[in-house]
Order: sequence, then C-alpha cells, then structure tokens
Amino acid sequence: MDERLNRADAFQTAQEAIDWIVGRMEKLGMKPGLQRMELLMEKLGHPERRLKFIHVAGTNGKGSTCAYLASVLQTCGYDVGTFTSPYLIRYTNRIQVNGEDISDEDLLRLVNDMKPIVDEIAATEVGPPTMFEISTALAILYFGKVAYPDYVVWETGLGGRLDSTNIVNPIATVITNVGHDHMDILGDTLELVAAEKAGIIKAGVPVITAVEPASVWQVIEQTAKAKKATLYTLGDQFTLSEVRSELDRQTFQFNGPFRPIPELAISMNGEHQLKNAAVAVMTLEVLRQYYATIVDDEDLQNGLQGTKWPGRLEMISQEPRILIDGAHNPEGAATLASALQHVYSYKKLHMMIGMLATKNHTGYLRHILPLVDTLIITEANFHKKGDASMLAELAQGLLRELNREVDIVVERNWKQALTLLTNRTEQDDLAVVSGTLYLISDVRSWITYQTDSEKGW
Repeated sequence: MDERLNRADAFQTAQEAIDWIVGRMEKLGMKPGLQRMELLMEKLGHPERRLKFIHVAGTNGKGSTCAYLASVLQTCGYDVGTFTSPYLIRYTNRIQVNGEDISDEDLLRLVNDMKPIVDEIAATEVGPPTMFEISTALAILYFGKVAYPDYVVWETGLGGRLDSTNIVNPIATVITNVGHDHMDILGDTLELVAAEKAGIIKAGVPVITAVEPASVWQVIEQTAKAKKATLYTLGDQFTLSEVRSELDRQTFQFNGPFRPIPELAISMNGEHQLKNAAVAVMTLEVLRQYYATIVDDEDLQNGLQGTKWPGRLEMISQEPRILIDGAHNPEGAATLASALQHVYSYKKLHMMIGMLATKNHTGYLRHILPLVDTLIITEANFHKKGDASMLAELAQGLLRELNREVDIVVERNWKQALTLLTNRTEQDDLAVVSGTLYLISDVRSWITYQTDSEKGW
C-alpha cells in the first residue's frame, strides 16, 4: 500500500479528498490574494515553472475560448491540459488532459502529498488555503509532475489580478471581454472590473482581447503598454468578415497581422461564438509566430469545427426541444436573447431560470422578458441561491414597464419546475433553461443521465 495512505490524516479514497477540498468553500469562502499560492508553489518545488500556460480571463466566453484552443491544439497533435471552472458534473472535470479527467488514483495521491503542506501553511499568519487555491495547486501538480502536457489552457476563476491562477507566468494572455459580473468583489464600474482582469498581463507576454467599449479597452491597453506586452485587439489588429450563420454552422474569414485565413467554420451557435473563435485563432497565430507551434490549416479547421462546450446554447433534448444556456449576467443574457431571435425558430418560448442572489437580475431580465411566453422561476440547489419570489416580483415590475403580459410561475423545487417546463412545451415550441451554472449543471445531468450532479467551483 502507498505509504501516504498510512498517515493518520491521509485520505483513503478520492471522494474523501474531494470532500475535504470542496468543503472548504463554505468554511473559508473566497480569499483573494496570492500569498498562500506563493507559499504552496514554493513548498511544492515550483511545478508551475515547467509548464506552458495560455492564461484566459474575461466576464463571458472564457470557457468557450478555452474549448476552441484546447480542441485545435489537440487536433494538431499536442497534449493539452485544461483547468476550467465551474464544473458541470464531477469535480474532476475541471482538471483534464486531452479531454480526460484526472484519475481518482492521481488525485488521491497528489492531495495526500499536499495536505501536510496545506496544514503547515494554515498555521501561519496567511491562514488556510481555500478550496480554489488547493484546486489550482492540484492542477499544477498534476500537469507538472504527472501528465506533462505540451500546453495548459488555464482559465481564471474570478477577476484575474488576485485570482489563484495568476501564480503562473504564461506564454500568452487572453482577456475575452469585460461585463457586469462579480461587481460586489471586483469593483462597481466596468473600468474597475477591467483593471482586475488586466492584472493577469505579464511583462512581455502578448495579450489577445475582444474587450469593448473603448473606455474599458483603454484599461487593458494601458496595462499592456506598462508591461511592454504586445496587444492584439479584435476589430483592430485582427478582424472577422464574410460571416454566414445557420443552425449548428457558422463560417467566417479571419484577417490577422500575419495572414488571412479564409472560410473557417464553427458548430457552436450564437454571434458571440464567432468572437470567441476569432480570439482563439489570433492566440494560435501568436503561438505559431513566436513559439513555433505547428498549426496546419486543416487541423485548425477541424479543431474549430469539432469544438463543443456543454451548458452553452446546448440542445439537450429534442422531444420536447430543451436548450440550456449558462447566461447569468446582463451580457450573457444579451447574447442568449440574440441567439433566440436569430438562430432558433419556435411558436412559443418557455423559459425556466434560477439565479444566484448576488447577480444583476434587472439587467438580465430586461433582455429576456420581451421574448418569453412563459417564465418559470426556480431556485438552484446552492447556498447562495436567489429567492424565486423576489425574482418574480422584479419580473412583474419590469413587465409593467414593458406593457407586456407573461405567464410567470414560481416553483422553488427545480425538478418540479423542470417538469412544468417540459409539460408546457409543445412540438413547435422551445424550452430554455438559463441562469446560474449550478442550475444548468443539475438540469443537464438529470436530463442526460437521470442523476444529480456534483456541480461546483
């Protein structure tokens, strides 16, 4: 037996180790700052220094952009590690190599290696490492000491500057966009939020972004200039044109500083996915130019077209048609509303939503209410869930402003709400489940596998 398992405090199973990590979320919450991560990396021998990271931040689009990057690089023959959050089904989903989760055996061994160090740090003045810090360190340990991927696509958790993922020095930095989310933590203006996300920019490391408007982009530009980091901006250094969109297929021409690339196609829906794909292509072009990454056009095309990202405009049932989308802030709601108007056809639109208490509910609902025939408001199975009755009152007030009538139903139990949604959706209708990814995770797992998800950060 592994000697690690013989320690009195050692975990005997992967689930015990996961419960210990995840349990820290409610006990410790989030504690922005890098002191604990710096100590963790030092005591673990700095495994992060062995890896090539592509660091991705942004309010929306991070996950999809990461998926495009990982898919293309893997199609090109590279081994690709990914670290993403939140996870939709199992904790291990967040740490993958070539689409395969970290194994229970590796997770158990590495967590048992880390635990004495975590306990040691907890006894110091910096305090105990959080759930997200331990998860980040676990990913770095796995990539740096077990899997050795060629590239690691590395998604920030929250913000950037003080996020635990900012412990790495990447070869490319991506900031997809800046929107109204986590403003209670990151700042009450878009410029302040942008400054937090710009905190991942490193000296001399190229930055690729689709951030707008100009006042927000200027925050990114100023940080890049100060760090002498070359900035590639969508609409300036690179563009997409000749766009054609139909259900499950969108094509575009990419025009970049190094070359044009005609007729690229993606299978994910929504205008926002074209921007995400263009940002990913520009990032890959930077890797080709500066790091001799081999990206053949055929592999680029196949990798982009084969990209999927669960929980984002994902049709998970055909009878009835049920679309799930993790839009949970005003910008996400705007992209969902655009897709519902321009991509999907239906006689009636029935929507089920569940939000966290901390989100911008008014901004979200203003985009959704003009489109729906039925709004079923439920509550996610999560301790920070938003109150369904309060959301219903807010929606009724906004509908009076719009001079519009919508059938609003409050059902706090999400499974019963899902049954209501399904029963109301006739053959030519469309059902949509949207809001917090904690709800999306449960609904997706229940419809796809008839099981509850583990969901979480």
